[in-house]
Amino acid sequence: MPRGPYSDEQIDAAIDAVSEPEAFRQAERAVARAAPRLQLVLAEALAAGGWFGESHEAEVLRAATAPADEERLVAVRTLLAEEARMGMMVGVAVGWALAEELAKSDETSEDEED
Repeated sequence: MPRGPYSDEQIDAAIDAVSEPEAFRQAERAVARAAPRLQLVLAEALAAGGWFGESHEAEVLRAATAPADEERLVAVRTLLAEEARMGMMVGVAVGWALAEELAKSDETSEDEED
């Protein structure tokens, strides 16, 4: 069953394609060129989603001030892992939206050429 404009098979094939080392290196170079602007978009998306608001600050404080060393380490590691997961998910969403915008511009360019 297709999700959005892509079928599961199309998504799986695309993941396989970007898993190839050279394809990944090309994507990495493109992202590196756009990184400063993409970082701003990601930061804005995370802020708009409330990921780094008061509740996040409370979790940071809780993790940093846990009474026992082991408890503090577990809390900090958990917080870092959650932040990484959230950043990746929001980053993927930003990337997906960017890909859709690029596809639209490709379609517009093709329509103008006809």
